[in-house]
Amino acid sequence: MKKIKVGLVQMSCTADVAENIDKAIEGIKKAAGSGANIVCLQELFTSLYFCDVEDHSNFNLAEAIPGPTTMKLSEIARDLNVVIIASLFEKRAAGLYHNTTAVIDADGTYLGKYRKMHIPDDPGYYEKFYFTPGDLGYKVFDTKFAKIGVLICWDQWYPEASRITALMGAEVLFYPTAIGWDVNEPQNEANIEQYNAWQTIQRSHAVANGVHVVSVNRVGREAEQQFWGGSFVANPFGSLLYLASHDKEEVHVQEIDLALTEKYRTTWPYLRDRRIDSYEPILKRYID
Repeated sequence: MKKIKVGLVQMSCTADVAENIDKAIEGIKKAAGSGANIVCLQELFTSLYFCDVEDHSNFNLAEAIPGPTTMKLSEIARDLNVVIIASLFEKRAAGLYHNTTAVIDADGTYLGKYRKMHIPDDPGYYEKFYFTPGDLGYKVFDTKFAKIGVLICWDQWYPEASRITALMGAEVLFYPTAIGWDVNEPQNEANIEQYNAWQTIQRSHAVANGVHVVSVNRVGREAEQQFWGGSFVANPFGSLLYLASHDKEEVHVQEIDLALTEKYRTTWPYLRDRRIDSYEPILKRYID
């Protein structure tokens, strides 16, 4: 099976966790009703983006993975025959938390999880306060419909992460994400430049690795952040197949042809010409 349909659920969130989960499930059902085989939810979809502040009470939002939310989504996946990619706040142990995405197969089987490797610490994104860097390495998941790779938000700026995941056999790279504009930014040009950089770097991962890239972002105003939506699907040459709005909740299903990887990788054989014997310096923090 070479052609599959991917569903993207771009939504806003509130402080009501149950409400957010119900909205996400409705989005999954809508995508499945339109033929989606794999549905990806945005980063930390069960809550507001709490990392805008350092507040110990927010650790109460975390849960075990697998746990109650994955159990609920497993039932939905089985009933609808869809793969679900669900980004959650994982409580691993007392005082040990991760930003984690669970993958559930179309028969409801929990396939495993990926823990976010790159953790930012910027104004409005104080993730190092909450999350321990991932220790599972990069992951691929052999689902009913495709072998997929999952990376999370800040990971999307690192070509090393997408390259390794692609080299592990991922046919599609999925990026659940939560990123937006600072509402106090005085220059709209800066906002445009930031969004364009975000989209461009991910499209470049599609080109460099010859795979489709699916990026799912949230929308809506939360505290001092205006999440910019703009979820998209890019083909293995970086061309946009779908682009969401900046301000609307959207559920979209996009057909992609996995056979295009063979076409683009033979026409533009980057993997063939990699000089792996010359790459050792990349293991250094900086080449002084």
